Amino acid sequence: MHPYTEITAEIDNAPAGPQIAALFDFDGTIIEGYSVFSFLREQVRRGDLAPFEILATVDAVARFGLGNADFTTLMSLSAHSMKGLKEEDYLDVAQKLFERDLAKKIIPETRALIEAHMRKGHTVAIISSATPYQVVPCAKYLGIDKVACSTIEVKNGIFTGELGGPLCFGVGKVNAALALAESNDVDLDNSYFYSDSTDDIELLEYVGKPRPLNPSNKLRDIAEKRGWPVRVFKSRSRKSVMGLTRNIATKVSLVGSVLAGLPIWALTGSKQEARNFSMSLFGDLASAVAGLKLEVVGEKNLWAARPAVFIFNHQSDIDVMICAKLLRRNFSGVGKAEIKKMPLIGVAMEYSGVVLIDRNNSKGAIAALDPLIDRIKQDQISVVMAPEGTRTHSKKPKPFKKGAFHIAMQAGVPIIPIVIHNAMDVSPMGDTLYYPGTVEVEVLAPIDTSDWTTANLHAQVSKVEALYKAALDKSTAVGE
Repeated sequence: MHPYTEITAEIDNAPAGPQIAALFDFDGTIIEGYSVFSFLREQVRRGDLAPFEILATVDAVARFGLGNADFTTLMSLSAHSMKGLKEEDYLDVAQKLFERDLAKKIIPETRALIEAHMRKGHTVAIISSATPYQVVPCAKYLGIDKVACSTIEVKNGIFTGELGGPLCFGVGKVNAALALAESNDVDLDNSYFYSDSTDDIELLEYVGKPRPLNPSNKLRDIAEKRGWPVRVFKSRSRKSVMGLTRNIATKVSLVGSVLAGLPIWALTGSKQEARNFSMSLFGDLASAVAGLKLEVVGEKNLWAARPAVFIFNHQSDIDVMICAKLLRRNFSGVGKAEIKKMPLIGVAMEYSGVVLIDRNNSKGAIAALDPLIDRIKQDQISVVMAPEGTRTHSKKPKPFKKGAFHIAMQAGVPIIPIVIHNAMDVSPMGDTLYYPGTVEVEVLAPIDTSDWTTANLHAQVSKVEALYKAALDKSTAVGE
């Protein structure tokens, strides 16, 4: 079962088609908290704000939050603080801030709602009072191509310090929704709007299906009186010492699992049996500590053809324990050379049979992988690798490198794709916290490599990439 089936049930059972819109506020609805603070911190770090501008902006934000200042004043201050900056530079900063700060704040349950609406073919859009620099990188990541925001004036590529037109706030959001409806043949009477704030009361009242999400106390009271269904998602608000403890404890559990396997080596004389015991224990122990649960489709494919080269799309550092929990025995992995510098962890990883390679040295990395081919042939040991070579924020994988495919081809073993759908829900890239949750995993059927050659390898890799894209894009609604 899909981990968010209960959350998406209403949408899964709703009529399909683009005539229905699903409109989402941004701050507090799609992401936990407010994106403006990430941008304010960056402006301070870069020295773009004078001390008096910092004080004025902080004061305006505080007064707006208390209801003692209007939104126009706040946005005017923000626009003035950007005067003279190049928009091109700011676009680059915006993308980096998304990857560093905002991506990890995306609320998994909200993303599940967005994806459910997309599966139904609904017209999905973000309507936000924030600027495009805050919203657009996230919209692209989520696959949303319709965005309405407040804008800041740009002339000849330079911010003028003035607002770019009417703000997308209050009635302005209704106007944005009407424009969207007109250009996309949307029926707002049968459409949804998700928001956390009474600042959006006009649009909540306008659409046929208002959906308060993580509402303020004031909006919750209004919703209760009007019979609007309320949803509260807390998975990204649990930022506590426990989350950090989970992260540290999972890493420590690797060392403990390795130590627990040493007596097996001493008693049996088999290092591989000790590794099998340690990796199986690590997969179970680390998952329990991290609060990780797995929903696995195609589990039989894990054992259908061994040895094999298992590949996985790399979304999170929690992928390591996912693979350990799935594969359990007789496998080796590949990691980055930087792991060697981690006290105890590096030693534990190498003991476990993981080959650590320098990603900046292509020739050296290839040479380091050669012994894996011998281990597959002689010891019947499978290999697990992330062909992207590094983690990515997106469900869309980065282009695959060919190392794993070369190994499978030369060893004469199949490729078995492991498709990880939502590891970032438990451990977002760039976050130091672990959030308890369920990750959906698909194990695809083994892919025969016996007819692969150097000449057709590029085409074969492209076919495997297409399998991942199809698996990650396909509908996973109940009954499908």
